[in-house]
Amino acid sequence: MKNTAEKGQLHLRNRHRGRYDFSALIASHPPLAAFVTLNPYGVESVDFADPAAVRMLNQALLHHFYQIEHWDIPDGFLCPPVPGRADYIHHLADLLAEDNHAVVPRNLNVLDIGCGANCIYPLIGYREYGWRFTGSEVNEEAMRAANAIIAANPGLNRVIRLRRQKNPHAIFNNIIHKNEQYHAVICNPPFHASASEALQGNQRKVRNLGLGKNALLNFGGQQDELWCEGGEKAFITRMIDESVIFARQCLWFSSLVSRKENLAELWRALEQVGAIAVRTVDMAQGQKQSRFIAWTFMDKPLRERLMSRV
Repeated sequence: MKNTAEKGQLHLRNRHRGRYDFSALIASHPPLAAFVTLNPYGVESVDFADPAAVRMLNQALLHHFYQIEHWDIPDGFLCPPVPGRADYIHHLADLLAEDNHAVVPRNLNVLDIGCGANCIYPLIGYREYGWRFTGSEVNEEAMRAANAIIAANPGLNRVIRLRRQKNPHAIFNNIIHKNEQYHAVICNPPFHASASEALQGNQRKVRNLGLGKNALLNFGGQQDELWCEGGEKAFITRMIDESVIFARQCLWFSSLVSRKENLAELWRALEQVGAIAVRTVDMAQGQKQSRFIAWTFMDKPLRERLMSRV
């Protein structure tokens, strides 16, 4: 079942394809009303330069569409754009459906590398498809915040579990346990190669959106969320190298790739480690282009057999 979207649009199953319906969102989450105003075009909106407004919008979206009644993140942590995060989940579901007779599978085990304080992928993936998640996290404060979200919403502790990665140089080691099986790995890797590069990226984003200087606070994030030595290419390459060790414990590994120019080198790295199949899945939200790369060490007959046991 290939149910993607036209170029420049969110996935057809994405609940956020149209404009935000603020009346419906406020009905579900009344505190949002205090942050909704008319923009210069006379259209209801929130001030995306205001971190509190963006956080409240996320609370409303998660409450209205995904029945997450309690969600919050500490100041200074990344506040994710819900529509784009949902798109990754839906496109990944299509990829997994290819090994399941074109039917999007449910009740899968998924590993989220670096789930963050927001825990966004497990929340959406569970509510949309009933997937069970293990989330890894290196930042102790982020893990506390994500665990608080899980604890505050009844039932989530049965389908989402978190594991602390105590070795900042490891990705799958210490997280995937012996005899565990995962149907997919997802990851939003650190994008930048240094703190200064991350700051410059935020400044460009602010200029492109025409927002004020205070917007830099909104595009915050901790070091582990925004940058690592070598940037996303180095991080994903490390993922690729380490994934070989767990080749028989996961059907599909995947990661977002923000810079398209990194794809060629990542494909070469996957060829070198013997990946059987590699995919680049393009996604888009308006003018913003994004993608994820996925790879597997299992042939299709084996993937189909494992998927049939779900």
